[in-house]
Amino acid sequence: MISYLKGIVAGVQTISANRVILTLEVNGLGYDLQIPQRLANQLTSTGDVVQIFTHYQIREEVPLLYGFSSPSERDLFRHLLSVSGIGAALAIALLDTLELPELVQAIIAANTQILIQTPGVGKKTAERLCLELKSKLIEWRKSAGFFVATGGPAPGILEEVQMTLFALGYTAHEVSHALHVVSENIGLPKDAYVEDWIKQAIAHLSSTEAGV
Repeated sequence: MISYLKGIVAGVQTISANRVILTLEVNGLGYDLQIPQRLANQLTSTGDVVQIFTHYQIREEVPLLYGFSSPSERDLFRHLLSVSGIGAALAIALLDTLELPELVQAIIAANTQILIQTPGVGKKTAERLCLELKSKLIEWRKSAGFFVATGGPAPGILEEVQMTLFALGYTAHEVSHALHVVSENIGLPKDAYVEDWIKQAIAHLSSTEAGV
């Protein structure tokens, strides 16, 4: 099994929304790896030497290589693939929608509202993700070094806060990060009014957009 490849970025090509191909030259050989868009955004120029952690898969007798920025990202991808109904494209879409700690937290907390912001993930799929992976990720996050934050609105109001912010056009990552900042930096109580959480989150998001 190929654990990782270290080589020169020969090119990055976007085939479709969930299919980005990195061509990596290693000792004179060119390897095509499907990678998350988030990783593609980090590969700013050809000619750079990078280390890519890989997952090898054979689908319909065709060998495929997937590439990731870290062993943790690769391992979480494998956990996602273990869930019935989750293929490589959907697993990559999940990794692109949320940062790794946010995705792990969403699954452990059974936060289906934020999971369904991923294109192709419906409520039943999100529920299945949480059901099948919660206990596994609680153990895995310890070895992976992820801290899962406990801040944010109380469960009874979280969904309403998230739905309002999503309706305003904010992404799952923006909403997740904003609620964490409001909880940790501003110290808003978990059981504060829905309106207060929304107001503080929008204030943070607006200041971020303005570059404050």
